[in-house]
Amino acid sequence: MAGRRSLGRRFRWLWGAYAVSTAGTWLAFDAFALIAVLALDAGPAQVSLLAAVGPAVGAAVSVPLGPWVEVRRKRPVMMATDLIRCAVLLSIPVAFALGRLSFGQLLLVSVAVAAADITFNAAAGAFLKDLLPRQDLLVANGRFEATTWTASMVGPPLGGAAIGLFGPVTTVVADAVSYLLSAVGIRAIGDAEQHPARPEPAVTRARDLLEGWRHILADPALRPLFLNTLLVNSLIMAASPPLLILMVDDLRFAPWQYALAFAVPCTGGLLGSRLAPRLVARHGRHRVLVTAGALRACWPIGLAFTGPGAPGLVLVMLVEFGLITCCAVYNPVLATHRLDRTPASRVTRTLAAWSATGKATTAATTALWGVLAARTGPRTAIVLAGALLLVTPLLLPRRDDTTEAGDEPASVAVRPDGG
Repeated sequence: MAGRRSLGRRFRWLWGAYAVSTAGTWLAFDAFALIAVLALDAGPAQVSLLAAVGPAVGAAVSVPLGPWVEVRRKRPVMMATDLIRCAVLLSIPVAFALGRLSFGQLLLVSVAVAAADITFNAAAGAFLKDLLPRQDLLVANGRFEATTWTASMVGPPLGGAAIGLFGPVTTVVADAVSYLLSAVGIRAIGDAEQHPARPEPAVTRARDLLEGWRHILADPALRPLFLNTLLVNSLIMAASPPLLILMVDDLRFAPWQYALAFAVPCTGGLLGSRLAPRLVARHGRHRVLVTAGALRACWPIGLAFTGPGAPGLVLVMLVEFGLITCCAVYNPVLATHRLDRTPASRVTRTLAAWSATGKATTAATTALWGVLAARTGPRTAIVLAGALLLVTPLLLPRRDDTTEAGDEPASVAVRPDGG
């Protein structure tokens, strides 16, 4: 079975590092917002500012780092970004203990973490492509996807309990330690990485900053997937705050019921990530991308019909389960296809451009939907997001193009046994 086949010692260390840092991230889910409210008495405007500005500015800061990372070994960059995230996160409990914590510091740390996240993920994608043969990439991305959904299912409830028992900065400390452990795990991979060739000057030029977007928009297979993913992810995330208001404020669901409504459906993430290699083997990569991509857009409109009591809670769970399952099939297949379509010399810049654009678009859309929900009501905002999502499958590619754009020859779709 693909899910149990060994991908080697070096991948196991990489996977372990990813698992521990992902666990820390989800344990500290919404930690900055909770600290702002519980420790700094921040209001809704400040919490929204923290949620939108930090990731957006962090995305902008990360853009010049893409070309710089491209011509350097990725493993040291990954360790450095882990240590940077550890250090800036630890500044929060230190300032809190000294009575010097401010909203401005939270905002700066949010920017630094967002920039380091994008840089790490871009370097990690390039490192993974160099670490494993092409036929193993879908299996590896499926394992990362399963890890993410496991952490998202378990982390927030444990984090909430930890904050209740030990105070508002507890989960930030745990998140910082997870990045330190991740750096240790990446170091244990071993220093077998080759120095990238430098066909261009080491000094970053203005045109290098746009190379990632240039590659994405010029590629007929990546361009529609990029536009589709931007729109779908931003609309799904934009509807989350109005849904929280609808459930907790208007329909009077308890906070634990709201958390349960999103924790239980994460089991769909485990199911989808295990199904992805099998579906690709049976139906081909293009058909899985288009089908799962279209299906994930059909579920969110159902959230507009959420009512009070147990029926409403069950409806949210069913909708979220369907959405998460489709996303968990789509995401690792997309990640693998994106690596296949990107030459090794452009992977870091391409992934950085993709991630930075996604974060900025989501931040802007979330802020816009906050204004919309305030003016029209949360249910109307959810309906509009769901209706727009129903149009997004039109952006998915219609032509089957699974060829590889890198230096290696194209091959058939990945089989579940890696063959």
